[in-house]
Amino acid sequence: MKHSFLTRVLGVGAVLAMVSSLAACGSGTPGEAAPSAGGSSSASGGSAAEPTTIQFWHRTFTPVENTWYEDIIDKFNAAQTEVKVVGTEIPADAWDQKMKAAQAAGTAPDIYTHPGSIQDAVNAGQLYELNKVVPMDALNEIIDAAKPVSEIDGTYYAYPLLLEAQAVLFWNKDMLTAAGLDAEKGPSTWQDLLDMCAKIKPTLKKGTYCILPAQDAVTFAWSSVGQQWNFNGHTALSDDWTKPDVETDGYKALINVYKTLWDKEYMPKQALAPYVEGSDFGQAKGAFKVSGSWMMSEIGSDYPDMLTKTGVGAMPNSPDANGRTATTLGNFKWVIDAKSKNPEAAGKFLSWALAGDPANLVPFFVNTQFTKVPVRTSVQEAVAADSAAANAPWADIVTNQIAPTAIPEPTYPWDVSLAVGTAMEAGMNGASSVDDALKTATAAIQTVIDRENLPSKVAK
Repeated sequence: MKHSFLTRVLGVGAVLAMVSSLAACGSGTPGEAAPSAGGSSSASGGSAAEPTTIQFWHRTFTPVENTWYEDIIDKFNAAQTEVKVVGTEIPADAWDQKMKAAQAAGTAPDIYTHPGSIQDAVNAGQLYELNKVVPMDALNEIIDAAKPVSEIDGTYYAYPLLLEAQAVLFWNKDMLTAAGLDAEKGPSTWQDLLDMCAKIKPTLKKGTYCILPAQDAVTFAWSSVGQQWNFNGHTALSDDWTKPDVETDGYKALINVYKTLWDKEYMPKQALAPYVEGSDFGQAKGAFKVSGSWMMSEIGSDYPDMLTKTGVGAMPNSPDANGRTATTLGNFKWVIDAKSKNPEAAGKFLSWALAGDPANLVPFFVNTQFTKVPVRTSVQEAVAADSAAANAPWADIVTNQIAPTAIPEPTYPWDVSLAVGTAMEAGMNGASSVDDALKTATAAIQTVIDRENLPSKVAK
């Protein structure tokens, strides 16, 4: 299972940069030419004997997600004769290399999964306009929270499969009870969390900690964006993208709460498991764990006894958050390549699988332990009506308490986020003072602004 969670990191960082270079269309085997589609350039031009063949690539996810992808392709192919979908599952850690090779050979897929912002890919002309091949009523079903990752100025370039909170606080109810704390109630502020850690630490055995948070630059870069917003009311750039905006009291306060966790040894000096995984929490090595909402899927599959012992809540707030969210919404979407020879056929598959009968999507959300948020109200209702939903109380917390106010991932370049993450790590562990860490981040961000001419690329 561990390899499947690498997609979270790769999707937000290196893969995001790679996706902005995709252009062509093609085969089901990376690097090989596409088979003939019977001479037809659209779904309507095919026949039962010679359907239009399209290629669909997706990353390796968890086993139950991979099974759903296989099944949805099989069901679509069995349901009609105009289009044949050939699916290819590519390991997350090989995605970058495979897609670059396919792009160079002119054999990139017609349709594929896409994480993060679409802004760079749209600016580069790499994504097909879904308005041309997906019914407008289907596009209108996308909930407001998912529109920022789906459309730009009214034109849709992606159809989301899911949203998922990138920073959720989980806690071990037994460990909180042992410290004399209310096991059903998580901390609402960072001061609450620090006070709880002061009570929990004396009860812990060696090798266990109060909290298992993010603690390296790359993970901070993408997982802390909501926290940056929570502490500041903005993220790393000015609204017009003309200058860095990180040398603020809010950024200093954010880094200092992590520094307190570090200095008081409430957290380990070295991560016991990657942020995106739950093995450390499943093995009761921490009273609290910060991870994405997807972690409950791993707990459900690998540590089922922990399901009823796990509390779930929003990240703690800064003292002056004034209702601002503390998490960011990650996502996975499907996109059609701008140079696909069969965009109409790809649109038929996308519309059927993601925008059609909610029953097609219910198994995905049920089998991933209700840890992800559907982007259509009709699908949310169908998932909530499933009999297993009664045994997943965290679903309501993620879907109705955390996700609705979470912010979209930033659309500025990854290097900006990485500069902030580097400052957070350095300030937390004392590699430099907090002030110096943020000064270094300012210089690094200014370099990106100048190099990329960011003011010309700010979303209007």
